[in-house]
Amino acid sequence: MKHVVALSGGKDSTAMALRLAEAEPRKYEYLITPTGNELPEMFEHWKRLAEMLGKPLTVLTCGKSLQRLIADMRMIPNFRARWCTRILKIEVAEQYLCAVAPAVSYVGLRADEEERQGMYGEIEGIVKRYPLREWGWKLSDVLGYLESRCIAIPTRTDCAWCFFQRIGEWWNLWKDYPGIFKQAEEIEAEVGHTFRTPGKDSWPTRLTDMRLKFEGGSRPRDAGQSDLFSGREGMCRACTL
Repeated sequence: MKHVVALSGGKDSTAMALRLAEAEPRKYEYLITPTGNELPEMFEHWKRLAEMLGKPLTVLTCGKSLQRLIADMRMIPNFRARWCTRILKIEVAEQYLCAVAPAVSYVGLRADEEERQGMYGEIEGIVKRYPLREWGWKLSDVLGYLESRCIAIPTRTDCAWCFFQRIGEWWNLWKDYPGIFKQAEEIEAEVGHTFRTPGKDSWPTRLTDMRLKFEGGSRPRDAGQSDLFSGREGMCRACTL
């Protein structure tokens, strides 16, 4: 019987993985599903977790990065067509679980978010466990545990070009990773679509126009902030769990 831990690298899955190793020591397999569009500090975080857990993480991909899929499909994912999470994360994880069944799958959903469900459907031979809920852990418990283990979760655990991100996060990306921001501009020009939803707010939809505003001194109110735990409306937990 395999014991498989879904480890996005977010606060909840990180706390769950580390505490499981302490409370229920056994041979675990830790799954990560990178899209190839994560920021450098996220890969460093995964590297440190592998060292702390004492074994390499199992990397699952569909064989293509987010950028490659956008080029092949000539389409940028959006809130109506969230194929990025489905193709790059959910489907590859489900396929893996089907291949290793019977197994126990561990998912980091907390006790104070009862409305949330796991991202995988029912899979024959897979028993689901939610250790944080079993322990009664809420957000404060997760944060307290991470602090006790001296773990700092990266500000961004999702894609650099996530269409759900706030204006301040786009500003942070432009300021800290101008090359990655510029690459997103080039993709918009090539594909003919935008990462941002038209009419969502008063800011420009095209990233090139947004960059020009940033360069002209316009700064969103949440620029420079890193409120990791507030979340974003509608965002998929597969990227932040």
